[in-house]
Amino acid sequence: MNDLNALRTPEGGALLDAVRGTDPARELAVATRLRREHPAELVSAALGQARLRQRAVAKFGAEDAGRMFFTPDGVEQSTRASVAAYRARRFRDLGVTSVADLCCGIGGDAIALARAGIRVLAVDRDPLTAAVARANAEELGLADLIEVREADVTEVDTAGYDAVFVDPARRGGRGRVFDPEAYSPPLSWAVEAALRAPHAALKVAPGIPHEAVPDTAEAEWISDGGDVKEAVLWFGTAPGRVRATLLPGPRTLTGRGLPDPAVRPVGRYLYEPDGAVIRAHLVAEVAEEVGGGLLDATIAYVTADEPRSTPYATAYEITDHLPFNVKKLKALLREREVGVLTVKKRGSAVEPEELRRKALPKPHGSGAVTVFLTRVAGAPAMLLGHPVPARSGPGPLRSAQ
Repeated sequence: MNDLNALRTPEGGALLDAVRGTDPARELAVATRLRREHPAELVSAALGQARLRQRAVAKFGAEDAGRMFFTPDGVEQSTRASVAAYRARRFRDLGVTSVADLCCGIGGDAIALARAGIRVLAVDRDPLTAAVARANAEELGLADLIEVREADVTEVDTAGYDAVFVDPARRGGRGRVFDPEAYSPPLSWAVEAALRAPHAALKVAPGIPHEAVPDTAEAEWISDGGDVKEAVLWFGTAPGRVRATLLPGPRTLTGRGLPDPAVRPVGRYLYEPDGAVIRAHLVAEVAEEVGGGLLDATIAYVTADEPRSTPYATAYEITDHLPFNVKKLKALLREREVGVLTVKKRGSAVEPEELRRKALPKPHGSGAVTVFLTRVAGAPAMLLGHPVPARSGPGPLRSAQ
């Protein structure tokens, strides 16, 4: 807390400007020079904050990260700005004008909500975290819309707010917590708080079991740039609905209750569904879009005979279908002068780096190939191909025994 207060003084601000973008390899030299004119504790605090700001750029962007304050846990656990902005727009589109943000952390979601024109009560029980959230609201010019309160969220009266947003802590002393009832506060408490408000959203881990989703909630899985970031349970929207949302965009695929796709032979094209689609159990919806089926009943790879554009899966043209055999793969890569090998796997125990080391110990040229380690109708297999559109037209599909 003392470090935060000191860094917000004119001297602290000048030091933060002086150490901005400092190369970690030069920290000692920079610290030695600055300690001649500034207190050692303040120099150390400025350098530590500079490191956190550099890490935060990936989540908040360079402009905001360069003005905000962070704690190590705050950088690690805060919502990516693009995801928070998307969620804030959903609240706004629901007609929400005020939100009680419980477990607000350093204020990332509160900032997004305020920028969407929504009044926010941001609550966290940790004194330093609440102070950082308050500082961030002030630094970004949003203090008029964000009230930060240091309190136990279970004791906060949310009556009078249009919506509740809860982001429970999902880390304990031993690392990540996977049981929703081991969240802090537990998911059951968060659901009760959600049901007391006209609208609510609960941020949960993307690996939450579908059977743990309340019948009263809409479940949405969100990915950003192909990486699954979180799941959100919405209340006051469409109970029972399942969605997968891909950012940027957004592009949203809604479940229609389709049966599992049929297993079929390997076709000309393979579709790799986005992780949010897989987590949301919406592979059947993608298969219907592309007119395809599954390679294996337990594997989320879709195969089809025709290329069809879909934002919800990455398409590859398959050139070879082989049973799993490292020696055959190695010979094939040498014959085709492959220098870049991308390995993807689903349903295989083989580690991609291990296969890459064995099959391509020395690059043989400039060619590039993607190999899928998977199962086809229950049998271990390797599928070779290229992302679409990597070639002007389909070539022959080769099947080796």
